[in-house]
Amino acid sequence: MERTACCVVGGGPAGMVLGLLLARAGVDVTVLEKHGDFLRDFRGDTVHPSTLSLLDDLGLAERFAELPQRRVDTVQLPIGPGGTLFTVGDISSLRGRYNYVAMVPQWDLLNLLAEEAGREPTFRLRMDTAATGFRYERGRVAGVRYRTADGRTGELAATLTVACDGRGSLARELPELRLRRFRCPMDAWWFRLPRRSGDPHGLVGTLGERSLIAMIDRGEYWQCATLIPKGSDAQRRAAGLEAFRSQFAAAAPWMADRVAALRSWDEVKLLDVRLDRLGRWYRPGLLCIGDAAHAMSPVFGIGINLAVQDAVAAARHLAGPLRAGTVGPRDVRRVQRRRWPTAAATQALQRLAHARVIEPLLAGRSRGADRDRPPRLVQVLTAAPWLKRAPAYFFGYGALRERPPAAALGRVTR
Repeated sequence: MERTACCVVGGGPAGMVLGLLLARAGVDVTVLEKHGDFLRDFRGDTVHPSTLSLLDDLGLAERFAELPQRRVDTVQLPIGPGGTLFTVGDISSLRGRYNYVAMVPQWDLLNLLAEEAGREPTFRLRMDTAATGFRYERGRVAGVRYRTADGRTGELAATLTVACDGRGSLARELPELRLRRFRCPMDAWWFRLPRRSGDPHGLVGTLGERSLIAMIDRGEYWQCATLIPKGSDAQRRAAGLEAFRSQFAAAAPWMADRVAALRSWDEVKLLDVRLDRLGRWYRPGLLCIGDAAHAMSPVFGIGINLAVQDAVAAARHLAGPLRAGTVGPRDVRRVQRRRWPTAAATQALQRLAHARVIEPLLAGRSRGADRDRPPRLVQVLTAAPWLKRAPAYFFGYGALRERPPAAALGRVTR
């Protein structure tokens, strides 16, 4: 029987950050990643000030700065039928070195974290290895069963299993964790279009025909996301690719000269957008963090930031008990108690944006005399200079700023 102190299921940002922090703190940790590499497109690429500060604390700031990236320092929403962009968070107003969001291909960030974690003798990353079920001993989760890409199967015993495998997590099938779903008005299409040297930089947004469009500057191409009304994918595809290309060109005229590069619907990937949260993130031997515990809407692009902060809090609370071999329900419960308020508050803000901004725009509805105004709460938060930092800090750091365990700090490797 293979054994590890902590089995981390999923090699995304939360899983890799948790694995690195625990390994640096002297915990025997194994990360299972079902894919053979990290090169998967159409993933979130936002690295927020909290994560930038964490990388700095870990001695990785210089290596991260060498990665190809763009910087964004405002969070904006399209308001009214004209789609006027309204700044709801000016991150550049924050004090400190990291007052921006870095747009970095996620695979580059994950490769950096995996390379650094691989320097630790207690860290193991197993690619092409998918968790297929949980092991149980005396009623508690005691590791996982797994299958490799070549069909081999096995079991990995663990003192603690941490689910970082997103909204498709095995843990979400456990009824005692009580998954609660919230209404979500949109789905998303993801696709690529070429980028020209004279194009804008960073993150660009605009409005289409009953759709919202966001474009992420990848350097050589644009990674495009189009939000469409929930459940309208089949109907819109049936209208034909040419109709979609024409609508996209009308919404972003400066892109009209390259929409023909989108040659097939096979190049347009559908994301079924969800917003949900587990009522309970743990049971004996198991903890869920990141999207496994709380699937976020793409609104504001803060899901990755929350997942990484979950991982930092988990490492701080669990490194000691895992080293001592005494981790129990009380320890994992502390992680949920610490992180639940931030997840709940963020989802409440996203639900407000869904109801007051996104759904009316996708439905083509105006709001009478207020159609060109942002929601009242946004107006209040952005009215006074001293209040403007509140949403910016929330987007940058979350409701609570997490600190990694001291044992994980202070190393600089090249």
